[in-house]
Amino acid sequence: MSAASRPGSRAVCSAAASRKPASPAAAWRKPDIQRAGEKEWCYVSQKYTHPSCAEPRLWNTVNTECGKDEQSPINIVTNKVEYKGDLKPFTFEGYNTKQSSHWTIVNNGHTVKVSLSGSAKIGGGGLQNKYKAIEFHFHWGTKLSKGYSPGSEHSIDGERYTMELHIVHMKEDFSTTEQAVKDKEGLAVLGFFIKIGAKNENYESLIEILNEVAVKGSQKNMLSLPLQSLIPAKENLTHYYRYSGSLTTPNCYQSVVWTIFQEPIILSESQVTNFLEKLYFSENKTLQMTDNFRPVQPLSDRIVYRSDVSVVQPPAKALLVIPTLIYLMSLLFQ
Repeated sequence: MSAASRPGSRAVCSAAASRKPASPAAAWRKPDIQRAGEKEWCYVSQKYTHPSCAEPRLWNTVNTECGKDEQSPINIVTNKVEYKGDLKPFTFEGYNTKQSSHWTIVNNGHTVKVSLSGSAKIGGGGLQNKYKAIEFHFHWGTKLSKGYSPGSEHSIDGERYTMELHIVHMKEDFSTTEQAVKDKEGLAVLGFFIKIGAKNENYESLIEILNEVAVKGSQKNMLSLPLQSLIPAKENLTHYYRYSGSLTTPNCYQSVVWTIFQEPIILSESQVTNFLEKLYFSENKTLQMTDNFRPVQPLSDRIVYRSDVSVVQPPAKALLVIPTLIYLMSLLFQ
């Protein structure tokens, strides 16, 4: 919360009244490096150098929200999802244009985050309100001697991807996230899996600047990009899953309408490696930033829905069995 929004003297309140309202980017205050409340939190990959920090299983000791029943991420079991007819295609407003001001990319000690002005908005997609984009960030795994360990937070039928991008949106009527997190649907996060393939030129300017935000607390301005350039083409964004959940870091507020798209973003091996090798959790490059994901949480009694154009395919082996079963049944009725 900014100083302008805190109780204070008449002079302070008067000065605050003369200021312009904070932009959505300025209002977005996700906890800085590894602190929420008074207790330090961390990922499992940080326990070796920070043995006293609270890793994900203990995040409920950082904030009790993290121990509630509708937490994120989750594993999506495709044969248990339910069709929901109002999950139509999204409308993307301002996603094809650059925001007027530059982007600021920040290493906040648990990821790299880019704050946004709120000019890009989403609607449709079964959402009951319009939401404005306030930031995006990434989660990733570790580079192995051969290949990579997966780093996505969500999984599909137990399988995870190399990375995951989250674009965080807030109801457009809200001016601060303090307001948004008090609303069960105050935030809407678009989740995109990232897998390795061809080089993605649209990511080059962002990746090139990672060297300059290598350590905790560092930040750098960069030319803004159209958000649409970072995600799959709109015609490929009609297949998605929907559920109610939480932020995936403390304070774990259960205020998020989650959308997980089936179509992944493609980055090259070298582009992924830049995230895994150039960034650090610490201020002194003592620990590389790897495995910055929260393990999947229990679904409890929640339902995961699929969009109306999503088709949940049975496993490939099952597809091979179906013709055989039809043939055997035809023999029985001859």
